[in-house]
Amino acid sequence: AALAYGVEGIDPVEKIVGPGNLFVALAKKYVFGVVGIDSIAGPSEVVVIIDESTRPEFTAADLLAQAEHAPGASILISWSQQALEAALAETARQLTLLDRGELARESLQQFGAAILVQHREEACQIANDLAPEHLHIATADAEQLAEKIRCAGAVFLGQYTPVALGDYAAGPSHVLPTSGTARWASALSSNDFLRADSVVCFSQDGLEMLADDVALLASVEGLSAHRHSVEIRRRKP
Repeated sequence: AALAYGVEGIDPVEKIVGPGNLFVALAKKYVFGVVGIDSIAGPSEVVVIIDESTRPEFTAADLLAQAEHAPGASILISWSQQALEAALAETARQLTLLDRGELARESLQQFGAAILVQHREEACQIANDLAPEHLHIATADAEQLAEKIRCAGAVFLGQYTPVALGDYAAGPSHVLPTSGTARWASALSSNDFLRADSVVCFSQDGLEMLADDVALLASVEGLSAHRHSVEIRRRKP
């Protein structure tokens, strides 16, 4: 509110950017229109796609790394029931070793899911429908599956690319759209701090070239003053 409306000693800003927890995300959504925002960046979420080749201890660690944000969605998808069961069993074991284990357990209970699908294409379709902040494809054919992904804030490929690398050191912007907004939004970039104007200048010859088209369209819309503002500038016969 201080950034959007200003308080004593702080002038209002024009745009608020950056990630935050649920309360930050809702506050940004509330003041949008008074100020600009980059995207709804929080609370955090991950979708992990696995197969029989994926090491369950890696998968469990990835799910728990997300769950300790609390609240934060941790969703596991596979077409292999065996892979799902192994990953879930390992997740339960690792939970007992975490410093924030109870918090992570509560987060998994409220916001976690394990989804058994029939095939790879269905896994990718669900991922696209969810449009998650983080999508980790930890399968043997991760690069091929990535070609089917249209909607995700950031995609992590292979078993040695945990989301935590992106959180801290991988390089690309990690202020990512959440809550399904990756369907239309992208990571924060320098473009979010720029704006573009259109500057239009016609000569009378240029106006003559478009005048008939503009007059016709304005007439169809019933906007006679629009038509007149062009026609009054035309050369008289």
